Amino acid sequence: MSRVGKHIVNVPNGVNVTLVNNTISIVKGKQETKYTVPSCLDVKISSDGILFNPINKERETRALWGTTQRNVSNIIKGAVEDFKITLKLTGVGYKAAVKGKKLNLQLGFSHDVDYDIPEKVSITCTDPTTIVISGADKKQIGDVAAFLRNYRKPEPYKGKGISRVGEFIYRKEGKKK
Repeated sequence: MSRVGKHIVNVPNGVNVTLVNNTISIVKGKQETKYTVPSCLDVKISSDGILFNPINKERETRALWGTTQRNVSNIIKGAVEDFKITLKLTGVGYKAAVKGKKLNLQLGFSHDVDYDIPEKVSITCTDPTTIVISGADKKQIGDVAAFLRNYRKPEPYKGKGISRVGEFIYRKEGKKK
């Protein structure tokens, strides 16, 4: 049984949650997010929060139980405050700068890489080697961070590339003379 799915999702003050035909609508100010709950789960909204219960005991239902609970929890957390991911550029001449709606990256290629910043995501560069990605949708900012990281993954010898802050990069020993 799911250990995550059993927990009640707390709804903070100022966030309105409604349920219509297995679609949860979460509203905070002008921001509205909808999430469709799988039909194999039962949803109960009370003053304590949102509770999910499986209708049957099939494997797929148990898998979706915890996933759905965590997705709705993340949507509510994102409505209250933005999620943030910080990326660090390591390497000689590696720089990042935000120019309008584009992120300009200099990653040692013969050309600069321009990345169009998606809607509902904000990217700032606190210094030329640090990129801060923030937004209300945890999945979307994770996808943006993964996409940027794929331009130049950290290599194991010198650690050059784009990595998350706090990420462990396995380092190899170089050639011995």
